[in-house]
Amino acid sequence: MFEKKSGILLIAGVGFFAFAFLSNAVIPILMYRHLPEKTVKQVVNGNVRYQFEDLAQRYPAAFEKAYGQPPADPQQAGEWYDEKCAEALEVGRKVYIGEGCWHCHSQFVRPVSNEDRRWGPVSQSWEYQNRLQRPVMFGTRRVGPDLSREGGRRSNDWHAVHFFKPDMLSPKSPMPQYPWLFDGTPDQPNTRGLALMTYVQWLGSWLESYPYYEDYAPTPIKNIVATE
Repeated sequence: MFEKKSGILLIAGVGFFAFAFLSNAVIPILMYRHLPEKTVKQVVNGNVRYQFEDLAQRYPAAFEKAYGQPPADPQQAGEWYDEKCAEALEVGRKVYIGEGCWHCHSQFVRPVSNEDRRWGPVSQSWEYQNRLQRPVMFGTRRVGPDLSREGGRRSNDWHAVHFFKPDMLSPKSPMPQYPWLFDGTPDQPNTRGLALMTYVQWLGSWLESYPYYEDYAPTPIKNIVATE
């Protein structure tokens, strides 16, 4: 067996598999074994909060119908937004899975083929240590782009139109339409539509140095209204 080319290839294949398993599974587990898994509420950051508040401003009727009205007190309103944002993230991930988005979009920027130039910074193990990454949707197909760094790349309005009728923004796009995420038109997203947009805007929002978020900061809703 060891004198034949097939035997050598078999041993090499097993060896490379063992090396890949060691480097991509065992070592990261050992490196981050003391890192606690974050809850959904703990992964709500200022960047995704910004986008969630933006949804409240762009689609006030739909947002109020889905989540109600925030308290008048600014501090209570901040806590309310964090709680509702966490709720939206959980629902949004379920919608993302249920609609099969993970079939065509990966969520893992690999350190090969200049992927960081196409999608953004290479993914790190610690990014997946939270409840919203269970199970992790690394994916293998890229009919559409990798979404690991999608948050902040495009506006909520863009995503609303894209989910409603993709080829309006991306001619010849193979992505299906999702009109059931809206109550008629792209400017009327329902609860599931708002949640899905929140989830997509969350992806990559935890990277403080990521260019799409470098100028963002948590903004109380009253300040957003005052600057418009």
